[in-house]
Amino acid sequence: MNILVFGSTGSVGTQLLHQGLSNGHHITAFARDVTKISITHENLKTFKGDVLDAASVTAAMSGHDAAGYDAVIIVLGAGMKGGVRAKGTLNIIQAMQQQQIKRLICQSTLGAGDSRENLNFFWKYIMFGGLLKQAYADHQQQEQIVRASGLDWTIVRPGAFTDGNYTGQYRHGFATDDKTTQLKISRADVAEFLLRQLSDSHYLYQSPGLSY
Repeated sequence: MNILVFGSTGSVGTQLLHQGLSNGHHITAFARDVTKISITHENLKTFKGDVLDAASVTAAMSGHDAAGYDAVIIVLGAGMKGGVRAKGTLNIIQAMQQQQIKRLICQSTLGAGDSRENLNFFWKYIMFGGLLKQAYADHQQQEQIVRASGLDWTIVRPGAFTDGNYTGQYRHGFATDDKTTQLKISRADVAEFLLRQLSDSHYLYQSPGLSY
């Protein structure tokens, strides 16, 4: 498939590029600083732009090199800060609507929306209630924007990222009040699950959790 990735220089984004290219996909990596993309591949293109700049997002989808994208994957990060995920996602969605690109896969976080009861006390009140409060609110708003988009969306909610290897052995789509998961998953496994959604419609218009 021909895929446009936003958040391509982040830790999950890097895994997406490696795995997606290995799977034969054609990928355009959108980034503010394309020099941070160390991967070289005949099926990889880069596009320099800022996700908070609607014009550059639209240009990435409508330029002469766009060639008609089959899907867009959003793995935007902003650390502990808020503001980037929701606003950037809105710009992306508006550009997709203009260019009639329908398939959207967006990485959020376990604990957002109706999955809050998946969290333990530490994540619910110490992390998302304190240290990561802004990032959590950003994800909440991001999910609302995706759900209202009218696109063919899937929101993926992974637990806390680890640097572990790809395993393929993880849980997904568990009940939103399930408290038996480890609340963590490797970035490599997150990327694999995101890419799997390109050819699997099981979670269309759904928000599966993802964890060991």
